[in-house]
Amino acid sequence: MLKVAKFGGSSVAGAEQFKKVKAIVEADDARRLVVVSAAGKRSSDDHKLTDLLYLCHAHLTYGVSCGDILHTIEQRFIEIRDELGLTYPIEEDLKALEGRLSKDMSVDELVSRGEYFTSRLMAEYLGFAFVDAADCIFFGFDGQVDRERTDAAIAAALEQHGRVVLPGFYGRLPTGRIKVMTRGGSDITGALAAAAVNADVYENWTDVSGILMADPRIVENPSPIASITYSELRELAFMGASVLHEESVLPVKERGIALNIRNTNRPDDPGTMIVESVEEEAGDQERFITGIAGRRNFTILTVSKRNMNQSVPLRQSLEILDRYKVPVEHITLGLDSFALVASTAALGDSLFDVIADIRKACRPDDVQIQDGIALVAAVGRKMPFRPGVSGRLFQALGNHGVNIRTIAQGADEISIIVGVENEQFETAIRVMYDGFADKMGGLTA
Repeated sequence: MLKVAKFGGSSVAGAEQFKKVKAIVEADDARRLVVVSAAGKRSSDDHKLTDLLYLCHAHLTYGVSCGDILHTIEQRFIEIRDELGLTYPIEEDLKALEGRLSKDMSVDELVSRGEYFTSRLMAEYLGFAFVDAADCIFFGFDGQVDRERTDAAIAAALEQHGRVVLPGFYGRLPTGRIKVMTRGGSDITGALAAAAVNADVYENWTDVSGILMADPRIVENPSPIASITYSELRELAFMGASVLHEESVLPVKERGIALNIRNTNRPDDPGTMIVESVEEEAGDQERFITGIAGRRNFTILTVSKRNMNQSVPLRQSLEILDRYKVPVEHITLGLDSFALVASTAALGDSLFDVIADIRKACRPDDVQIQDGIALVAAVGRKMPFRPGVSGRLFQALGNHGVNIRTIAQGADEISIIVGVENEQFETAIRVMYDGFADKMGGLTA
């Protein structure tokens, strides 16, 4: 058994969090490759080291001294080192870094030092070998990860050292310069590492006990999802749920590696297991909804024309929206009309130009606009096999005075999407969660 464990910024924010990480790693001998983010916030009024490093670069850009910020960063690292009784002479490396700031150092290299120094400390604390991401995460000239070289380098490092700590978030370009990934890049590094060594499980340790069935800002104490498929995860992410970015999932999905989201502060919680398919256990037969998510601020364009099946206004309308670079979220078809749902922000100032072009190209009988629409989705892998799901859902919303403006269902039938007024967005989510809580695929509250 081999596990790759990635620890996010909140998991390595200070010495106490380092101790939790060590206890987790030592609790399972299979955790032999650890990926580390830069130290994050210790409290709500604290700062992430990555943010402080970006601030340093902004000061340098405008010719302002960043000495105070560097001192703050240095104190954070020294505090962790001294409290844990480590020996890494970090002051020397930080002084060397400060000496290079007025020269050619790129913003990417500067910002990557948060992961670099945090990982150096973690490697010594765990007794693992430190392997610099610049030596095993390789980008091509197109900015994409060179998977073949990266896989070979990470696998070789683990084989050579046996137990490794790898910084997340950055790698090296063919020119030798450091390149960072997007925010959340340590998740991507973790997934790349798990794929490279063909891990049995990729553990992503953070500050929540898995993916929640609904937004906790809307639903009080929503249950975590015990298991979810990659398809369901994508659907929830598309509908606005705060889950992992697709780039941080794809490498492990391609290799068929299970992804386990865990809580560093509650290591005994099982978290959420993300897999290609789920074998239902006894007692799960009635649990067919996995989670609920949604987004506000959409516009519905309804185009009406008699005998529409004898013309091509839908294709023409889609081409017009594509010309204005407006992605269509959903399409509803009728005999003499169709409705297109698009983001209000994406339409922006081009809305009336779009309508004018549709009128000119399609010569419809009418074009109607409904804005202020929110989309809410119930996602579940077993919904296609349960009659009456839509009826129950619509009845529950109707009983609570929620007016449904549009309905859509994905071709794979793992989601039912309803459009409601923005003002009823939170109500719709609560009604759908409460009404189906006994039918959801996660843990009971």
